[in-house]
Amino acid sequence: MNENLKVFSAGANNALTKEICDHLGIPLSQLDISRFSNDNLFVQVKESVREKDVFVVQSLTQPASDNIMALMLTLDALRSASARRITAVIPYYSYARSDKKDAPRISIAGRLIADLLKTAGADRVLTMDLHADSVHGFFSMPVDHLTAIPTICDYFACRLDLSQMVAVATDAGGAKRVGRFANRLDIPMAFIDKRRISDSDVEQGLVVGKVKGKDAIVFDDEISTGSTLITTVHTLKKAGVGKIYVGATHPVLCGNAVANLKTTDVTKIVVSNTVHISEDKLFPKLKVLSIASLFSRAILRVHTGESVSALFK
Repeated sequence: MNENLKVFSAGANNALTKEICDHLGIPLSQLDISRFSNDNLFVQVKESVREKDVFVVQSLTQPASDNIMALMLTLDALRSASARRITAVIPYYSYARSDKKDAPRISIAGRLIADLLKTAGADRVLTMDLHADSVHGFFSMPVDHLTAIPTICDYFACRLDLSQMVAVATDAGGAKRVGRFANRLDIPMAFIDKRRISDSDVEQGLVVGKVKGKDAIVFDDEISTGSTLITTVHTLKKAGVGKIYVGATHPVLCGNAVANLKTTDVTKIVVSNTVHISEDKLFPKLKVLSIASLFSRAILRVHTGESVSALFK
C-alpha cells in the first residue's frame, strides 16, 4: 500500500470513489462535510496529508452549486493541511457546456470554474469526456482528459453484429466525437442536422449519411433531459433505421428524462458511472458500465509520473 497516495470523496459520487480506492488497494481517506444552521458548508480533513499526493473525486452533478462549493472547500482545506500536490478528479465537469459567449452579457462559466479550482488549491485536473474540447484550454494547470469511448465501444463490440451498424451523432457538433467512436468499431457514421430552439427543445431535420435499413448506435457525451435523444430516435425511425442503441458517458438524467427514456424506441442505453444514478432512476434498458478501473490507472500514472495518454494506445 502506497502511504503517500490519498484519495478523498467530496460527496457527489462516493460509490465511484470507493471503487477507485479498491482498484488502487488503498482505503478511502476520511473527510467530514457538514452544514451549519445558516446553510454554510463545513469541511474538515480527518487525517494527515502533509507532503502527500492527494486526489479529490467530485462530479459536478445536482445539486451542482453545493457540490462545487464542497469541492472548493475541500481543496482549500487540503492546501492548508500542507498536501504536496492536489489533483481535482472531476469525472463529470458539467459547466463544460458553458464554453462560449453565444448570447449577450453572459458568463463563460466553464472558464470561471476552472479559475476557481486553481484559486482553491488544485495543482492539476483529471476529468472525462468534456462537452467541448476547447474547455481544456480554460485551465491554467495540467489537465488529463480521459474518455469512456473505448469502454462503451468494447461493450457493443462484444454483443452486437456490427456489419449493418452505423454510428450516429445527434448534431454536427458531435461529429468529431462520434467519428472516434465509429473508427474504434470500424463502422460508418452519420449525423443529424439539429437546431436548438430552447434549453429543453430541439428541432431536427435531415439525416446526413446512409442509415436506411441499418441499425444505429447513437453516441453523445451526456444524457441530460433526454430531449435531444428522443427527437434523434424519431428522426432515425423516419429515415428507415431498424434497431437503435445509445451510448453516452454521463447519465445526468434530470427532469423527466427517465420517464421519457423508458418509453423511447431504443433497445439499450449504455452509460458510465461518472454520475451517481440513484435506484429510482434505474430501468431495464439502462446499462451502467464502471470506469473506476480507468480512473484508478490514470491516478496511479499521475502519481508515479507516467504517461496518462498511453492508457488509450
